[in-house]
Amino acid sequence: MRNSRLTLSVMGLMAALGLAIGVNMLAERLLSAARVDLTENQLYTLSPGTKQVLSGLRDPITLRFFYSRKLGAEAPQFGAYAERVRGMLREYVAASGGKLRLEFFDPEPFSDVEDRAIALGMQGVPLDQAGEQVYFGLAASNQVDEERSIPFFQPERERFLEADLTRLVFELSSPVKPVLGVMSPLPLNGDPRAMMLRQPALAQPQVIMRQLRESFTVQDIAFDAQVIPNEVQMLLLAHPQDLPEAAQYAVDQFVMRGGKLFLMLDPHSEMQASRPGPGGRPPTNTASTLPRLLEAWGIEAPADQVVLDLRGAWRVRAAPTERVQAVDYIAWFNLQGDSVNRQEVATALIEQVTVASAGYLRPRPNAGIEFIPLLTSSAQSMLLDAARVRSEPSPTRILSEFRADGERRVIAARVRGNLRSAFQEGAPAAAEGVERPADFPAHRNRSEGPANLVIMHDTDVLEDRFWVRVQEFFGQPMATPFSGNGSFVVNLADTLAGSDAMISLRSRGESQRPFEVVDDIRRRADAEFRQNEQQLTERLQATERRLRELRQGTGAAQGEANARNTNQTVITAEQRAEIDRAREEIANTRRQLRAVQLELRRDIETLETWLRVFNIAFVPVLLTVFAVGLGILRTRRRAAARA
Repeated sequence: MRNSRLTLSVMGLMAALGLAIGVNMLAERLLSAARVDLTENQLYTLSPGTKQVLSGLRDPITLRFFYSRKLGAEAPQFGAYAERVRGMLREYVAASGGKLRLEFFDPEPFSDVEDRAIALGMQGVPLDQAGEQVYFGLAASNQVDEERSIPFFQPERERFLEADLTRLVFELSSPVKPVLGVMSPLPLNGDPRAMMLRQPALAQPQVIMRQLRESFTVQDIAFDAQVIPNEVQMLLLAHPQDLPEAAQYAVDQFVMRGGKLFLMLDPHSEMQASRPGPGGRPPTNTASTLPRLLEAWGIEAPADQVVLDLRGAWRVRAAPTERVQAVDYIAWFNLQGDSVNRQEVATALIEQVTVASAGYLRPRPNAGIEFIPLLTSSAQSMLLDAARVRSEPSPTRILSEFRADGERRVIAARVRGNLRSAFQEGAPAAAEGVERPADFPAHRNRSEGPANLVIMHDTDVLEDRFWVRVQEFFGQPMATPFSGNGSFVVNLADTLAGSDAMISLRSRGESQRPFEVVDDIRRRADAEFRQNEQQLTERLQATERRLRELRQGTGAAQGEANARNTNQTVITAEQRAEIDRAREEIANTRRQLRAVQLELRRDIETLETWLRVFNIAFVPVLLTVFAVGLGILRTRRRAAARA
């Protein structure tokens, strides 16, 4: 009887083992693509924009992931980040429908794999003083040998991992530089009157235009254009002062056809005001606005008011007649900290943007658009009549009249939504003697799908003097930025020039989660004991100072007592007792300091101990309680059945 039961038990165990193996094999075969993301911020879940880019791939792309395992062994934080990168790459491959091919490499020192990593642009980082290089990057290529790479995955950019990977794939699927149209009356490409004005420096293009040409094929658009060319994917319209109606219609229809617009208005253009007009004098009209287009698109941008902001205000020279030499000019200010939207990929890593005599934006009531602020003033701001800064502004007087109203104002925003055309009646009549081009497109009353545009109420962000210093270095101009205006404009243009899927990408969470409870305890403990530590330190310093004075006094007494032999020690009993007390006090103070430092760690170490106990014992205790409960339940059922 016992043998038969033993046989049945062994057979049951073998059957259970075989069933488990079979289920695992079946799951691996049928459910290999099934994934469940249980992280709080859905770190491994691809956004709709990324899925749209991957689903639109036509040609295969090869991803080569180079990661040195020694890096993870020596720096665990890199190892954890590498696991996330590897997991994300697998998600990309699974969602690509076979268009992405993923290869993994571990570059050993002086190996062919290391040579290949270097040839593909991977950045080697020394691991130790011996100079051994480790790698943590990604190289990608398409069928026509176009290459893109991430030389080294910086942990600081973990929030933008998906955005960086998606952009890399998107650029390989569309390797041709996007076309950027520029329409502006401002001398962005240099002032042609520079020699006549005897200012050769004005002939140089703004640094931002040089940077844009590195990423785009820049095409100048005439200020009176009737049609924006079809090849233009993104239009930069800066300071549309007195823009002709035909050109307004061209811009409107460009947006209705799905073109991306970067519109820059200004209540007072410092760039324009700093250069003489056609008559040789500074122009009196320095504002620009597009009320017809903005009203139709649901945006308000008052052209008669300038934002003043005390936080980040520029320090400028005061007038010679004033007593002070420098004063804060609150019409020119740096936007920092929470004034820059960290959730948008284009602005998340920008530390500072400088604006000058900027206006503000706001959505119209019931506009039905997505209005996402990019740059916002601080609460230490107010509005001022733009006329006050147009004609000989007085920084001292403006500052003396400043009264912050506590309201924050949007200076730049991203707008998305289904927009109405500002020309519901159709194209305006052509000017007398002007013929419409043969390829004049058909009129559209609404945008084709959601329109994407960025609107900024300041154009001086483009001028060099507000963000960069240009110096000659052996005959070559060298630009040294002191603000992030260039990165701001180029990043936004780069984002807009991509697909709608790229524009929709946001920064994500980080896999390296801080231990907030421990951090709170550490901050409370630090605040509680730091004052005590400071008092003890001051007491220690005072005692050591007194001891030095006693020794100096002893040396003087020694010299007086025995001038023949300066090495002879003459110490009175009172001096010896005082020195001993000072030494004992120093020792006691040092012990108290060590106790304070240990106390600073006590709560944290206690919590860590309990966490270890919890992590180690929780699952076994839970299983034990479950087993005991199950046993009690079975015993009761058997007892009930016997009864």
